[in-house]
Amino acid sequence: MSQLFEALDFVENPLYEQIINDIGKQKYAIVDDFFSVEEVDVLRTSILDKHEEDAFKKAAIGNKFDELIVKTIRGDVILWIDEAKSNYAESLFFKKINDLVGYLNKTCFLGILHKEFHYAIYPKATFYKRHLDTFKNDDRRKLSFVCYLNHEDWQPENGGELVLYLDDNGQEVEKVVYPFPGRVVIFESQILEHEVKPVNTKRLSITGWLKTR
Repeated sequence: MSQLFEALDFVENPLYEQIINDIGKQKYAIVDDFFSVEEVDVLRTSILDKHEEDAFKKAAIGNKFDELIVKTIRGDVILWIDEAKSNYAESLFFKKINDLVGYLNKTCFLGILHKEFHYAIYPKATFYKRHLDTFKNDDRRKLSFVCYLNHEDWQPENGGELVLYLDDNGQEVEKVVYPFPGRVVIFESQILEHEVKPVNTKRLSITGWLKTR
């Protein structure tokens, strides 16, 4: 196997290997400082600038075949990111994502061919009820990805925590993840139900999915 990797010019990445191991064992991975303080700063500036331009729209439930806006289920506003038209901040983001995707495909043969990402802003008092990141008519989403862009002084009492619902030997367990800046959460889209708790301070992130054919 080592000779095969050498032939492919393979260099093991300890961080990516930890992500793979965590997802394999527990269906999710949490990585602090996946993006540096400087990278988070430029991405935060990008999301806030675009929000000031009033480019965001109310998020909906379902995909384009059954799209419906339901305020009692989710309250975030979003803006899809077109990689082909990326600004400087978004190019930094996609450079890291593409590097990770290439590694996953090479080592795990996941067959990730597509990706989709959007900015997400949760205004005060908004939330996203418990749900699964897959559709009845489209099961291409393999891994869900969340990157938090909140300010460096973000505190747990600001709310907006992500809750993953896990199965521990038949018992449901809640894994609470606070949206600290630079933190990335990756989890299996078709397996883990999750929710975003009500926020007390505007919550910023990039959310997306790595998709198979």
